[in-house]
Amino acid sequence: MKKILVTGGAGYIGSHTVVELYNSGFEPVIVDNFCNSDKKVLSGIKAITGHEVTLYEGDCTDKAFMQQVFKQETLAGAIHFAAYKAVGESVAQPLKYYQNNIGSLLVLLDCMQAFAVNNLVFSSSCTVYGTPDQLPVTEKSPIKKAESPYGYTKQVAEQIIADMVRSNSGLAAIALRYFNPIGAHPSAKIGELPLGVPNNLVPFVTQTAAGIRKELVVFGNDYNTPDGTNIRDYIHVVDLAKAHVKTLQYLAGKSGFYDVINVGTGTGNSVLEVIASFEKVSGQNLPCRIGNRRPGDVEQVYAAVEKATRELGWQAGYTLEDALRDAWRWQLALAGKEGAR
Repeated sequence: MKKILVTGGAGYIGSHTVVELYNSGFEPVIVDNFCNSDKKVLSGIKAITGHEVTLYEGDCTDKAFMQQVFKQETLAGAIHFAAYKAVGESVAQPLKYYQNNIGSLLVLLDCMQAFAVNNLVFSSSCTVYGTPDQLPVTEKSPIKKAESPYGYTKQVAEQIIADMVRSNSGLAAIALRYFNPIGAHPSAKIGELPLGVPNNLVPFVTQTAAGIRKELVVFGNDYNTPDGTNIRDYIHVVDLAKAHVKTLQYLAGKSGFYDVINVGTGTGNSVLEVIASFEKVSGQNLPCRIGNRRPGDVEQVYAAVEKATRELGWQAGYTLEDALRDAWRWQLALAGKEGAR
């Protein structure tokens, strides 16, 4: 089996992608420092796949450590997830984001070049589009001024990768610009596991429904949208994981190749729509209140996804309700309960 390096592979999207790599005949090799993940995830991956995961615990910004990983393993490609990802935190602590998100990519690319590992799937984000002029956003939509340091790190990272490809390095890379991953593996053995107070909507929803949080705060209801709340393209994390595997397969045999591809459902849902859908699938009533807007939040964004279907042969298979049902099942599993209502 071809070995694929998965940086941040114990994280939310990374762990689901590790499962899908196994399902497609690859052997994932995880690098993670567990600053925003938990080692319990590894047992969940094993329970789903039957495989003991190869793990190197360390920081992707540590060049000596990463060189040792590349020396130990014969790698066919890499999927780079390792990054800080909270928009609000990046506004408050920009240097932390620049040092980690850009620094880790530079170390990875240096190691890939040194060890002739030429296939890279990069975890980018719809945040590179900033506040779009038109919806849905296509891959040709203009890259606007980033709304947050987090978004800017993704813009800079894409440029760095594109420059590496143009330098005749032999690199073949695709940046997947994905939208809002939600949900959990249908087995309820892995899912989103935020440390501390969640920054993302759905884990805050499920934790509120489970009684862990007193109430759900909706960050603003005065946006120029039908119900006044932010609109996002919410994609099931398993669909997103499968897109990474499809991309890796698509890159096989290519050299000096770079592209960007949106990964989403093509549909936008507001925060209030997500709350209503969750209440429907879970049977729970959520205590909510309207709060102030959150710094760095874009009003609305959702994807045009035709390119992913055309180039990768991929499209989303799960609905918003599927994703929320799986997220709730995961939350109940964390609490030691079985099944969703």
